[in-house]
Amino acid sequence: MKRSTRLALLAATLPLAACSSLGGGEYGIGDYNLVRVHRVEVGDGGMTVVAPRPWNERRRSILFDDVREVEDWTLNGPILDGISFVSGMKSGHYLIRQRKTADQQVPKFRSDMTAPEIAAMLESLYRVRGGAVDFRTLSLQPRPFLGAGNGFQLDYEHLDSDELWRKGRAVGAVINGRLYLILLDAARSHYYNATLPDFEAIVASAQLR
Repeated sequence: MKRSTRLALLAATLPLAACSSLGGGEYGIGDYNLVRVHRVEVGDGGMTVVAPRPWNERRRSILFDDVREVEDWTLNGPILDGISFVSGMKSGHYLIRQRKTADQQVPKFRSDMTAPEIAAMLESLYRVRGGAVDFRTLSLQPRPFLGAGNGFQLDYEHLDSDELWRKGRAVGAVINGRLYLILLDAARSHYYNATLPDFEAIVASAQLR
């Protein structure tokens, strides 16, 4: 691994080490809030989840760029791992804020989107906003979510410009015309497998408010 990549990974872990060591404090340091082990609202409050251990909410989204229905958590730093929540995005809205004149566009969400179309939308998000130079869909299969039988599970991996391979899993469904989604994205080496059990527990705990 190149020296620049190692330094980036080290820098990503420093804020979270401080945040996790605060103990009784309610808030983390800098851009992070501590998420305790109890049911909490995520995004704009349309969905609630329970984490199996404390995580850290990032106040400013890295990938989704401050969309109201989106919330990001991380355990060891956003370069190493992260979970994102989309809590009921309406049809006609975008996952990111973008200029209409931009050469590359992430498609807007539509309530009639199929699972493959949502997967393609997420791929474009990683390529346009995340800077992925290679994106590979590993599998796309049905999976019930939030009591909806039309849910799906997308497994993927991508190589970014920092030369680090990352792996992800997204579980979602369109319910009453709105998109609900929980997405795990982490460094493929160690961090994905280390955080996958937490992700699965969080998905299993998810409820509509």
